[in-house]
Amino acid sequence: MAGRRIRAVLTDIEGTTSSIAFVTDTLFPYARARLADYVARHADAVAPLIAQVPGDAVETLTGWIDADRKEPVLKQLQGMIWAEGYADGALVGHVYPDAADALRRWHGEGLRLFVYSSGSVAAQKLIFGHSSAGDLTPLFSGWFDLSSGSKLEAASYAGIAAAIGEPAAAILFLSDNPAEIAAADAAGMATVQVAREGGSGVASFAEIAP
Repeated sequence: MAGRRIRAVLTDIEGTTSSIAFVTDTLFPYARARLADYVARHADAVAPLIAQVPGDAVETLTGWIDADRKEPVLKQLQGMIWAEGYADGALVGHVYPDAADALRRWHGEGLRLFVYSSGSVAAQKLIFGHSSAGDLTPLFSGWFDLSSGSKLEAASYAGIAAAIGEPAAAILFLSDNPAEIAAADAAGMATVQVAREGGSGVASFAEIAP
């Protein structure tokens, strides 16, 4: 980041601000176990989404959950199911304490904060809105999901930079995924790879100085 003036931070969630285990071991099983019941109870509301799913919708969606498919329809339905869990207190969004501290500090320093995750915007807001660190949503200026394009393509990051209204060089992207880091770098963003479970990268947001 030497020589750059960073004005915005764009962060991934899973493996970056939040534990992968929270997503894989808590959120995914929670949605899987309640999928059929939710679809049955909210048939009219989910009908436009179900119409986009081939074959037996519940069976297909369950298979997508098991395969961790990044299907926008699935992500929307999961978010709707999780919303009920957060609302009744069954779910509490995991955010690493160092991430929450850094996000608050950066916001206080005038940096604009944004999220880019494969989870739907609704699901992103639920994690940060009902987090173990309290409601963090007021810290963020915007949210991006797969409707902005694949996280593995440089064009997605270029489009997000345009939407943010900053040159890519003024945006710092944080992720645990080296392929995402490479795509953001190709678009001209500053990047830092986060390594929560060891490996190449920083272990804590406390090590990052935009």
